Amino acid sequence: MTDWLATLYPWTKSLHVIAVITWMAGIFYLPRLFVYHTERASEGPALTGTLEVMESKLLRLIMNPAMIATWVFGLALVFTPGIVDWGMIWPWAKAAAVIAMTWFHHWLGLRRKELAAGTCTVSGRGFRMMNELPTLLMIVIVIAVIVKF
Repeated sequence: MTDWLATLYPWTKSLHVIAVITWMAGIFYLPRLFVYHTERASEGPALTGTLEVMESKLLRLIMNPAMIATWVFGLALVFTPGIVDWGMIWPWAKAAAVIAMTWFHHWLGLRRKELAAGTCTVSGRGFRMMNELPTLLMIVIVIAVIVKF
């Protein structure tokens, strides 16, 4: 049954990497838009409206599909015979970091709704600090997958 996964492995891995790159680009950019939104909202409704459209489209049209594709192709890799040795630490470290990245993605989605409603209490500095989290998670994921400790 899983022979077809082994046959498709190079394609699955390629599509997984493409999805991850797309998702990470959005994860790095959306908090930066939130910084501008919180720090420059007083410059007028035109700027706020533009930022809200950018934030919404980035999340809905790019980040959400990329996150779903990352999960789908990642799980396909997990189920491909001979790829993951669950007796090692690396797949557990990667899984924990991917779950944390997914939490961060949803946290950003909630902040976008709050910004649109005018109820967000996170400052520009707070968004800058939170933007370091995906970098740390990415480091854990890449080292786990490449070094396979």
